[in-house]
Amino acid sequence: MTSPTTTGASRSVYWIVALATTAILFDGYDLVVFGAVLPVLMDDPTQLGPLTAGQAGLLGSYALIGVMVGALANGAVGDRLGRRRLMLVNIAWFSTGMGLAAMATSYEMFAVLRLFTGIGIGGLLATTATLVAECVPAQKKNLFNAIVYSGVPAGGILAAVLAMALRESIGWRGLFWIGALPLVTLLPLAWAKLPESPRWLAAHGRVDQARELSARTGIALPSAAQLDGERTAGRVGFAALATRRYALPTALLGTMSFIGLMLTYGLTTWLPKIMADAGYDAQGSLLFLVVLNGGAVLGTLIASRRADAVGPQSVVATTFGLAAVALLLFTFGFPLPVLLALVAVAGTGTIGTQVLIYGFVSNYYATTARAAGVAWCAGFGRLGGIFGPIIGGAIIGAGLSNSVTFYIFAGVALVGAAVTVTVPRQTPVGIVAVPEPDTDTYATMTP
Repeated sequence: MTSPTTTGASRSVYWIVALATTAILFDGYDLVVFGAVLPVLMDDPTQLGPLTAGQAGLLGSYALIGVMVGALANGAVGDRLGRRRLMLVNIAWFSTGMGLAAMATSYEMFAVLRLFTGIGIGGLLATTATLVAECVPAQKKNLFNAIVYSGVPAGGILAAVLAMALRESIGWRGLFWIGALPLVTLLPLAWAKLPESPRWLAAHGRVDQARELSARTGIALPSAAQLDGERTAGRVGFAALATRRYALPTALLGTMSFIGLMLTYGLTTWLPKIMADAGYDAQGSLLFLVVLNGGAVLGTLIASRRADAVGPQSVVATTFGLAAVALLLFTFGFPLPVLLALVAVAGTGTIGTQVLIYGFVSNYYATTARAAGVAWCAGFGRLGGIFGPIIGGAIIGAGLSNSVTFYIFAGVALVGAAVTVTVPRQTPVGIVAVPEPDTDTYATMTP
């Protein structure tokens, strides 16, 4: 059982990648636009009321709590309900949340709406990685995943650039209204062009429908033996993650995501404030966000090609290490050009590492457990994203040096590298405790 397109990419695959990238771009927009408007919210109590550094850190975390809830909820139903319908629901959900947040008039109202928005973003993150993993050519799975999830730093660049250009004219509320645009632009296009995953259909016994969709779209199907192996694997969804086959890898992959998102959200939330405290004006502090996310886009695309060649595990460990080195060097007082170069490297090591982790995870699990595995890593990982802004807020609120923040995050990055190299590799006969993965085994995944 194979598709007419086994090595190349069909037009439908390109539609999936384009729509998924655009949707994920607004996750990145949401992430960075909060950091970009945070100085305004803290300096002007007429917006949401007086905000302390601790309260601001909590505001940054409420959306992440929602992301965790949304990811886990979608993981619970995604392997049963399919990929397409959840993608559509979550695009509508987070867009509505962004629009409502633009109308918030108090700290409490804004916090609730950030939580609401996060639920849709979490569901989108969990579902997107799953759909992409099941539809793109196996030989380019890390590259296509990197393209899609580079939407996160690209959205960050968009948010920072728009904040630099428009924050004074349209205010923070206007920037949040921009985040609601997918409801009237992306959603209708996705409804018309986004297909279901043929692999998901086949894994759920709808083989004829899967064959017809594969023939019509050119999206590859695995062999009949591979699908039979997945269907006879027994448990579906989160229940499969508790089996001997997946329990240890799931714990380790979740920890990697926890660390990656702690670094990502801690740095993107507080970098503008730290740089403003260091003497840079508003435009200059936002420039650091642009460079951080730009470095993540470029670095991740380069790293993903390497991951397709040698496997993602060693590449993720390396990018964690790059983050640690860059964060330590932040404290050395280098001139601005060198500092900007280090910020770009840090973007690859933090935001870019998390992109690579999503690719690693989404290709690690069988079809009947993939949505749950991705959702677990996205959901549990968001706990790290929650703690990142809180840690930064606590350090700044305590009046400690900004260098302390960078030292802590560098240490966390080193722990991430150590955890990464311990993930067992997946083979056709089960888990083998070998640190470096063979990329071909992720495509077979038969028991």
